[in-house]
Amino acid sequence: MKILAQNKKAYHDYFIEDTFEAGIVLQGTEIKSVRKGSANLKDSFIRIKNDEAFLENMHIAPYEQGNIFNHEPLRTRKLLLHKKEILKLAKEVKEGGYTIVPTKLYFDKGSKVKVEIALAKGKKLFDKRQSLKEKDAKRDIEKALKNIY
Repeated sequence: MKILAQNKKAYHDYFIEDTFEAGIVLQGTEIKSVRKGSANLKDSFIRIKNDEAFLENMHIAPYEQGNIFNHEPLRTRKLLLHKKEILKLAKEVKEGGYTIVPTKLYFDKGSKVKVEIALAKGKKLFDKRQSLKEKDAKRDIEKALKNIY
């Protein structure tokens, strides 16, 4: 599994509850640009409309060798999920107050591009501070253990 892009901001801003793997519909120049590593998930999110899931605000840079058929960088892209998964996600968003965010963009075992999406709940400011403190403490412990050995 080769990771093409990660959304580290999602782990900072949200509590990740559950993850799903989804396929993504891309155009020809988009796949070439993604293979080059020109994708960004930072401000992207998933919206469910008419029992279909769409990835919005994901930036894929235009392909340099593309011509008039080049893609729009911030276009809405359809996600490929099973109907049961889409209905489950829609229910959680509607009733549970959750958000759906993409966390990773990667190649699966073959050459298909997949997106890992997560059902997430937003963090408050004090939760973010607590997470940073825990991360710093863990880093200090690992550093101390490394120096002992």
